[in-house]
Amino acid sequence: MKRFADQVVVITGAANGIGEACALRFAEEGARIACLDVAAEANEETAVTCRNLGVEAVALYCDVTDEASVATAVTAIREKWGRIDVLVASAGIYTGAPLAEVSRQQWQRTLDINLTGVFLTNQAVAPVLMAQGSGSIINLSSMAGKTSWPASAEYSASKSGVIGLTRSVAMELAPYGATANAVCPGNTLTDMVRGVAGKVGALDGLTGEEWLQMRANDCPMKRLAEPWEIAGVIAFLASADSRYLTGQALEVDGGMVMS
Repeated sequence: MKRFADQVVVITGAANGIGEACALRFAEEGARIACLDVAAEANEETAVTCRNLGVEAVALYCDVTDEASVATAVTAIREKWGRIDVLVASAGIYTGAPLAEVSRQQWQRTLDINLTGVFLTNQAVAPVLMAQGSGSIINLSSMAGKTSWPASAEYSASKSGVIGLTRSVAMELAPYGATANAVCPGNTLTDMVRGVAGKVGALDGLTGEEWLQMRANDCPMKRLAEPWEIAGVIAFLASADSRYLTGQALEVDGGMVMS
């Protein structure tokens, strides 16, 4: 079923991980895809894969921490296709360290990408949706936005901020028929999470694979998520089936926060 035929979907962080999975999922469902990332080569590979699925797709350089870069990308998309229907704000990093070791630079970089980047892309796209009287924004938070653990202060703070930002954006979009929601994935098998596993696992004397298995065992479903499973929830939030759902932060974590 081509739920997004002829719609324009903008995805930040499209070069890999959940962003890449979202690009492919929306392409499979007929959308035109704008892949935004700073990793030019990998971003182009995502766009090529989307085009091979039979849809139009472009790869645009975009630094989500740079207001001018975001504005340039959004302008290019509108000039090419005349509209934007969905924004998936997926670009993010993890830079966890014990609290006493978190430098001001590390703190600021994490917030700049994970929170300010979401703010700037939402700010650029929201007026387009309001003018159209339709559309969806889906922001990537994390289960760390609702809970936390040691050595994650800057990451958890940034992802909690995304939830608050999303609620405010939802309030402003609602009178115009557009929605904004956040998705809070649990540990998902992406390159970023594998990097986290190596870093955080070492603090506990574990290998990365041992840490990932520990996290899987903590989850009621006894496994970690695949990126495509998160992309499926995001596609639902962008679809007509969720028109009366806004301002929410959905946990897609196999029950980990619940437990």
